[in-house]
Amino acid sequence: MNAASLKRTPLYHEHVAAGARMVPFGGWEMPVQYTGIVEEHRTTRGAVGLFDVSHMGEFEVEGPGALAALQHLSTNDVASLQVGHIQYSVLCYDTGTLVDDLTVYRVGDERYMITVNAGNIDKDWAHVTKSTEHVENARWRNASEGTGLIAVQGPKAEALVGRLADHDVTTIGYYRFARGSVGGVPALISRTGYTGEDGFELYAAADRTRQLWKALLDAGRADGVAPIGLGARDTLRLEMKYALYGNDIDETTNPLEAGLGWVVKPAKGEFIGREALEKVRAEGVRRRLVGIEMIDKAVARHGYPVKNDGRAVGIVTSGSYGPSVDKYIGIAYVETALAAVGAALEVEIRGQDKAARIVRTPFYPSRVKKAG
Repeated sequence: MNAASLKRTPLYHEHVAAGARMVPFGGWEMPVQYTGIVEEHRTTRGAVGLFDVSHMGEFEVEGPGALAALQHLSTNDVASLQVGHIQYSVLCYDTGTLVDDLTVYRVGDERYMITVNAGNIDKDWAHVTKSTEHVENARWRNASEGTGLIAVQGPKAEALVGRLADHDVTTIGYYRFARGSVGGVPALISRTGYTGEDGFELYAAADRTRQLWKALLDAGRADGVAPIGLGARDTLRLEMKYALYGNDIDETTNPLEAGLGWVVKPAKGEFIGREALEKVRAEGVRRRLVGIEMIDKAVARHGYPVKNDGRAVGIVTSGSYGPSVDKYIGIAYVETALAAVGAALEVEIRGQDKAARIVRTPFYPSRVKKAG
């Protein structure tokens, strides 16, 4: 994709002014790093980092049929959501493979918002609208273009957002949200995260996002706040073994083999992919997504073969150096029979087999505040 066709978030000029190195990502021109991936990673773990995630997509659905539409689309049980609560889920095809992973927000009695991955916005929009044409009284709106989104992550995130908010953010529990103003900007304040640290996502009008970004940077200066690029976002989520669509999950994988069976709720009734996933569950998954640690000092990258005694048994989906664990780590699909913690494997790197083993995940202990 050429640079002229890349989309830009409302914060593009802020990134350039801050000296960010910009790269194509999911059809967008995004900052991969500012000062350096390891430094930005450690800022998030030790203080507080700001992430521009305005490229993510937001769809709204409302009306008496909104719940029925989402129950048909989503594998998780949306009926269990109360107003102000958030749910992680996935969208599947009839084959049981993944359209996308997403978060579902219940914003009113008959109104919901879903947040989808940036590179999947057009595909997802076509999927959700076409697949629910039969559902009466469910009105969809694509709010992606008019919405900015900033993630504030790290041990000092609560204090920073709390100083700027007109709402007591300490009362917002994990996978909960509230409406308020932050730095004078009206926002939906949610508490989920993709780093393993405590923090918030601030949804605001696209034309107010720069004001919000500047307010957070100014107010967090004494906390050591810094903008964080995609590079550190990737190492942070890798240490948690959080799946990335396009790397670890995609249209060729199903949620059961990816370790996402906990969001597949067949007892709720019919949904797209239910029959195929029940068949997979009955027959047993053939491979599992596992965490691997390199014994030999080497980086296991996406697409590298995984072997056992020289025989190909899987494939690496993500891999990097983990700054917080000081190890070379990765995520890989491995044949189920060989997917036990402690199993010895090799990763083929540039024609050489490098020793690795399967380890428990997350690699780094989560510090999210789950109470509340």
